[in-house]
Amino acid sequence: MERIWLSQYSDGVPKDIAQFPFTDLVSLIEDKFARYRDKPCIECAGRVFTFGEIDTLSRQFAAYLQREMGLGKGDNIALMTPNLPAFPVAMMGALRAGCTVVNVNPLYTPRELEHQLRDSQAKAMIVFTAVAPTFAAVAGGLDLDKVLLIGPQDLFLPAAARPETPAGLGEVTWFHQAVQDGAGMDFAPIAVTGDDLAFLQYTGGTTGLSKGAMLTHGNVTANVHQCEEWLAPKIIEGEELIVTALPLYHIFALVVNLFIYFNAGGCNLLIPNPRDMAAFLGALQGRAFTAMTGVNTLYNGLQHVPAFREMDFSQLRMCLGGGAAIQAAVAEGWKALTGCMIHEGYGLSETSPVLTINPLTNDTFTATIGVPVPATDLSLRDDDGNEVAMGEPGEICARGPQVMKGYWNRPDETAAVMTPDGYFKTGDIAVVDDRGYFTIVDRKKDMILVSGFNVYPNEIEAVLAGHSDVVEAACVGVPDDDTGEAVKVFVVKKPDSALEADEVRAWCRERLTPYKTPKQVVFLDELPKSTVGKILRRELRDA
Repeated sequence: MERIWLSQYSDGVPKDIAQFPFTDLVSLIEDKFARYRDKPCIECAGRVFTFGEIDTLSRQFAAYLQREMGLGKGDNIALMTPNLPAFPVAMMGALRAGCTVVNVNPLYTPRELEHQLRDSQAKAMIVFTAVAPTFAAVAGGLDLDKVLLIGPQDLFLPAAARPETPAGLGEVTWFHQAVQDGAGMDFAPIAVTGDDLAFLQYTGGTTGLSKGAMLTHGNVTANVHQCEEWLAPKIIEGEELIVTALPLYHIFALVVNLFIYFNAGGCNLLIPNPRDMAAFLGALQGRAFTAMTGVNTLYNGLQHVPAFREMDFSQLRMCLGGGAAIQAAVAEGWKALTGCMIHEGYGLSETSPVLTINPLTNDTFTATIGVPVPATDLSLRDDDGNEVAMGEPGEICARGPQVMKGYWNRPDETAAVMTPDGYFKTGDIAVVDDRGYFTIVDRKKDMILVSGFNVYPNEIEAVLAGHSDVVEAACVGVPDDDTGEAVKVFVVKKPDSALEADEVRAWCRERLTPYKTPKQVVFLDELPKSTVGKILRRELRDA
């Protein structure tokens, strides 16, 4: 496709980037620690950590991983915690020790967690105490004896104030104590390259089980620099305070909030639980925040909270939206309230994540995902791999330095999503206009987007199939005012079964993260199928 979108680039934004300032995250991290040593880096619950403090703490943790736990290059470490200061300390410490970080959703059920730990071959587990019982439920069946616990006040309170160890975990180490012990250990810097793995970022799979997107140091640093070039006009070096309410285990917040603003000497204001509105608003009160990221539901919800509407937005200069489509009414209401546009973008776990962003010069909402960031090519293709004509819908295929290395231990699935000429097939259907703006119109995959989180029907259907009263089931996404889309399931139950909708939801709730739990349950005598017996989800969705 001719790169017609280049005409939309703001002055100073390069079309391509011949050489990135950093090709690995460790070099980037250590450069910023030295450059911004006395600047605020992480703020949470009223406590501010400088770049120098995060440097010291993460270096001590890296030393502990090396000397006490014997971990290093090539070892995978699972990290399961909400937005607390321990997250960046643990994550950066693991990277500095040469390890690969496996980001884990703290809302996972034992079933989901066990799959990810087994699949990733994690050698250590760092887990928040509130969700430690989930890990305890599966720990006995795993060959994983290196466990560290993060308390809700870790890095705030002395080790003597640690709560009791949750039952069922056996011998564990408190994260705070590990960091403290690391102060007396030698840290051996590890040389990493752009080709080394930085993260395993799990996403849905065709079998109903999630698979790990292998994101290299080069993938992530490339995306940081690509976005940095795009966002530079609205970022003031060393003066930013970005509200980080989206979870850092999600690739959006990890890269756009943490790494991009860290790279600019900015401070991340961590919100551990954005659903606790009183605490959320308390964290924002009196703070001159300059930037924010969010999904449609977050921006919509905040602008309807009276206390939020009374805040001072005079320093707010950039808001970025993604994860799910931003609704025009939400964007317009947000601008009217704050004076700040929501600039919508698009990306995936497999692309580290950003592929497109709306130009910052736009002063009206475009209802598009914008145009490709520098050094990124998009091509819209039909089922045969041919480019479609202008204005015609086609699957978004992406090529650029941010595209993943592949899926962890799944060469067949990797091959299935790559074209012969090196493009990644996203599964999203879009059209492009004559200016180069892309608009998503459909999904080739049956993925459902609930408040920006991916939900794959195969996984829900596999869980339902395990119920003794279910003959078969199908899952689709339906529009929802609160979450964008919601999960709806169609169930065929066994003859004479008294199975009810609440029982179906309860069954799923025990085995699936809450946002995957069906909101609507419909019982049918049979499901529509093709001549070869494939369930026709689209027919159910259309009906």
